[in-house]
Amino acid sequence: MGLAASQSRFLMLTARKSDLELTGQQINQSRLQLANVTNDLFNVASTLDPDADEAIQIQLRINSLQELDQALELQLRRVDTQQQAVATEIDAVRKIIDKNIDLTFKTFA
Repeated sequence: MGLAASQSRFLMLTARKSDLELTGQQINQSRLQLANVTNDLFNVASTLDPDADEAIQIQLRINSLQELDQALELQLRRVDTQQQAVATEIDAVRKIIDKNIDLTFKTFA
């Protein structure tokens, strides 16, 4: 791969890494919002009789929110794995660029 192609690949990978970081932040923000809603529901449920219909409905909502949180956690793990793969590839491309620069300066020196 030539220097221009390597540089282009490096820039593309850097942009992909930034996109993945943003996605991870958005997922974390969603998980935080779910945690806040779940906490509010727990607070409301704690004031009710555990056998009341409203308390049962709240517990069902809490359970569904926890399932959503687990799904978001899995999605976050996938994003983290992709970030690690992109970081590894960035390191490899960076080494190729460094080798190309060294060879170019050796040629002209």
